[in-house]
Amino acid sequence: MTITLGKLAETIGAEVAGDSAIEVSGVATLETAGPKDISFLSNPQYAKLLETTQAAAVIVSRGVKSERLNLLKTADPYLAFSKAVIALHGHRRHPHNGIHAQAFVDPTATIGENTIAYPGVFVGPRVKIGRDCILYPNAVIYDDCVIGDRVIVHAGASIGHDGFGFATSKGVHHKIPQIGNTVIEDDVEIGANAAIQRAAMGSTFIGKGSKVDSLVSIGHGVRVGDHALLVSQAGIAGSTTLGHHVTLGGQVGVAGHLSIGNHVTVAAQGGIIGDVEDQMTLLGAPAMPLHEARRVYVVFRKLPELLARLKQLEEQVAELAADRSK
Repeated sequence: MTITLGKLAETIGAEVAGDSAIEVSGVATLETAGPKDISFLSNPQYAKLLETTQAAAVIVSRGVKSERLNLLKTADPYLAFSKAVIALHGHRRHPHNGIHAQAFVDPTATIGENTIAYPGVFVGPRVKIGRDCILYPNAVIYDDCVIGDRVIVHAGASIGHDGFGFATSKGVHHKIPQIGNTVIEDDVEIGANAAIQRAAMGSTFIGKGSKVDSLVSIGHGVRVGDHALLVSQAGIAGSTTLGHHVTLGGQVGVAGHLSIGNHVTVAAQGGIIGDVEDQMTLLGAPAMPLHEARRVYVVFRKLPELLARLKQLEEQVAELAADRSK
């Protein structure tokens, strides 16, 4: 659709600095935007692109100024941009309503109103799925799992398959039946090929509003609090509990039977091997508090130089010892 900059500003909660009468019809990056597009700037490292972008207007924070551009100023440019995308392009239009004929839903399962299931979806016995959900192609929901309202499950994701539970005796791994289930609360989004195991007993639990990226693996009996962000290839071993608003960067690994506090952030490729208190930001493997990790990595980068200096000192000590022995 086409909309004036002034009307768009009202919709996304921004103020116009420039010509509010110009019309825009699309969104694009700063590099690729044309004279009918809007773009956004939320990361200061891209500020130099304001000098060259051809966008009709740019959504920016309130402190940003430009002599050549129309600006839409707001407290949260990224959030405002997401609203602009919805205003100009809307959400994805699905090719069908309801349950596609090539999806399989067990007769004992229940699915709420306005839920869409694409071809290849499997919904097992006694599953309960809420309303306004979207199950993309080949998503699998195993028996007895519970899915809340407005949940999105992307292609190839598996919810409720057996947890990785084995009892090893005399070198043989004996399977432990996984008799629990998986519970997904409202407004959760599960990425493509993500894997969420069922609990051995009780429930694996994903709290409301959490977002699980593609290729994330969540072990049996894990409890993820509300509004978590779990980035691609993160892995959480069984029986670990995450508080609310936890962010795990890409390829973060979390050992089992741990407790991760609220508002914890772990940088990409971090390795969590112990409990973590609330409000912590961690980096590294094993993960350390950010201020400690920065000091460690400064030293780590200087290890070749320090090793060379150590060898020189060893040689000098050896020479002194030889002189004294004469």
